[in-house]
Amino acid sequence: QVQLVESGGGLVRPGDSLRLSCAASGGDFSLYTIAWFRYVPGKGREFLGYKSYRDGRTTYADSVRGRFAISRNNVENVAYLQMNSLQSEDTAAYYCAGSGRSRPSDPSDYPYWGQGTQVTVSS
Repeated sequence: QVQLVESGGGLVRPGDSLRLSCAASGGDFSLYTIAWFRYVPGKGREFLGYKSYRDGRTTYADSVRGRFAISRNNVENVAYLQMNSLQSEDTAAYYCAGSGRSRPSDPSDYPYWGQGTQVTVSS
């Protein structure tokens, strides 16, 4: 089973870019679809997108399509979330999650989660 650890969060200004990393260990990373979620207290968890292990297809939520990009490196066992044009409403705890399904559409499809990394967007 895979363990996931996020990194790269921090305090940025509106309009900045930030890249989060999700490092995997303990399993065959190439066999897991990796997704990114974010959580804001009072608003709940929001799905951002995933990159399928099977065909490499990437699916994004409408709220971040065109601003965020998910990539992965199966040699280095790491996935990334590139975030551009960040705004205050992007402030959240960001989590990566892993699933053995090729197109996992629900959070319950993801048995493996990282501990999260905080992103704060403020001037």
